[in-house]
Amino acid sequence: MSRHAILLVVCALTVGSAGSGARAGEVACWFENGAVVVPASIGGVAGDWLLDPSAPRTQLHDTRAAMEGLGDGFAAAGRLADLALPPVPVTVADLDGRAPGFVTPVAGVIGADILAAFVIDLRFEPCRVRLYAGRAPGVRGGAVLRLETVGGVPAVRAAISDDRQARAGLFAVDWSSRAAVRLTGARITPAVEGLDPARRDLAPARLRALSLDGMLYEEPSAALATDLDPALAGALGLDLWSRWSLRLDIAGGRLTLLPK
Repeated sequence: MSRHAILLVVCALTVGSAGSGARAGEVACWFENGAVVVPASIGGVAGDWLLDPSAPRTQLHDTRAAMEGLGDGFAAAGRLADLALPPVPVTVADLDGRAPGFVTPVAGVIGADILAAFVIDLRFEPCRVRLYAGRAPGVRGGAVLRLETVGGVPAVRAAISDDRQARAGLFAVDWSSRAAVRLTGARITPAVEGLDPARRDLAPARLRALSLDGMLYEEPSAALATDLDPALAGALGLDLWSRWSLRLDIAGGRLTLLPK
């Protein structure tokens, strides 16, 4: 059983008129190693799962699959925040590259194929995830970013620049990488020699600026992205998103940035 099982303080409830009858559940998460981690069970595999909209498919670590006697891939449902998750094909994959630095082993990655079925509220201080199955209650204020789907993942328009060039395009919404920006098809020189620029738990470099929805961020942390659809310019990670509380509505095409 996960060491965080005691954090499963959840409730399945019927929201009143504010939620228009949506079913909702809430769970304590933890913000560790540049990633949002939640206790969940998928295909009977209970443990610590990364919550990552930038992953198009839900994945189970091959080490855990071998322990459970599971094959290379299977269709499975699950539970998160005491809500039933829709059955999706689960891919068994080598996730060693995403596992370094976590106190307990990561069971897998919950991707956009599952997350698109919910409206998700994410708060960082303290870390909480709330899911709505159905129409969620409204929120006041905040900046609303339009989402586009690229390669099965939600993405927002942004622009980055360094001392030599600028790039604008679609960037995946990434909740399991430390760097504010991960770039595809770029060269990055880490600040410390020998650091892997593609490590998701590190933010080894800096860019000149990041522009998002008219907001300018100076010297955002940066890394390389080697696991994204080539149509994406990169991904925006938790060094950026942790500045706000978030509402992610993939099906509705909206990401809302709310004050903490």
